[in-house]
Amino acid sequence: MKNKTRSIITLVGSFLIFSVGMLRILTESPSSISLFVAYVFAITGFIGVAANIVILRKLQSN
Repeated sequence: MKNKTRSIITLVGSFLIFSVGMLRILTESPSSISLFVAYVFAITGFIGVAANIVILRKLQSN
């Protein structure tokens, strides 16, 4: 698998993790995951999205 394809797949995965965390934080609906886990999902998802955007920009410049 090429590096660009791998980066795009991980970018989508990180964005999904981020959005699940943010959805739980913003709605505060009763759910099976606690609010602490939602914050962990949001933070790690955001870090993953930011890192993969940087990697994709480096790959496009080469």
